[in-house]
Amino acid sequence: MPPPSQSRISFRFGLPPSLGSERARGRAEQLAAYFGQALGRRVEVNVASSYDGLAKDLLAGRAEVVWAPPFVCARVEAMGVRVLARGVRRGRSSYRSALVARAGAGLSVDKLQGARVAWVDRDSVAGYLLPVASLKARGLEPARTFASQQFTGSYRAALEAVRDGTADVASIFCPPESTGLTFADGVEVVLPGNREGYELIAYTEESPNDGVPVGMSVAPELVGLLERALLGLHESEDGRRLLEDIFTAERFEPAPRMGYRALYRVALASL
Repeated sequence: MPPPSQSRISFRFGLPPSLGSERARGRAEQLAAYFGQALGRRVEVNVASSYDGLAKDLLAGRAEVVWAPPFVCARVEAMGVRVLARGVRRGRSSYRSALVARAGAGLSVDKLQGARVAWVDRDSVAGYLLPVASLKARGLEPARTFASQQFTGSYRAALEAVRDGTADVASIFCPPESTGLTFADGVEVVLPGNREGYELIAYTEESPNDGVPVGMSVAPELVGLLERALLGLHESEDGRRLLEDIFTAERFEPAPRMGYRALYRVALASL
């Protein structure tokens, strides 16, 4: 019996829940087709149920590669996993987080006592870790400051909770200060047409952008093909569409070795 054709060998690509399952699944076919052609094999795209699940899928071999938030990149990198590339947005490879409230709510850092907050996920950097570290640096312990804390699973759901009145505060990723852009840019990415519906409470420090870790068992020649495919995405119309719709980036750049080490301080602050 002849060996199975190369095109039938599966290569699994994991996506984070923060994209929202509907949005991610809507682009899964295009993502699978693009990387399937680049790698010469069938690519399966799956949306993880949580950030923790995304890391576990990669470490356990249930995914060969994942698109991961910075804290997941930091966690797996510390265990010997290589992060191949990281996203570049508006020419920058870092971002920050903003705490936001409904427009007109009049909330500030000094007026958060008793408010209800909607976070994204415990492993989300902009959706939890950065704002929690920022609050603690100001002497505000979230467990004692907020009347309730909920984890919604996505930025969209967190912003919708504030919009719909089931939460008072949420956090959103946004460009670094050097771009001149504000939190409203992050809101517009997640909830187009709603940038006027939210107001700023506070910004956080910056973090490296999301990255693409690859499993340690992936063959070196496949790693090379994957890296070239990622770094060349911006060179074609289909690739640019995937960059915008899935990765919310303009291109990828090579990720420096151990480039996520700075996030351990943020991780410890979240405990």
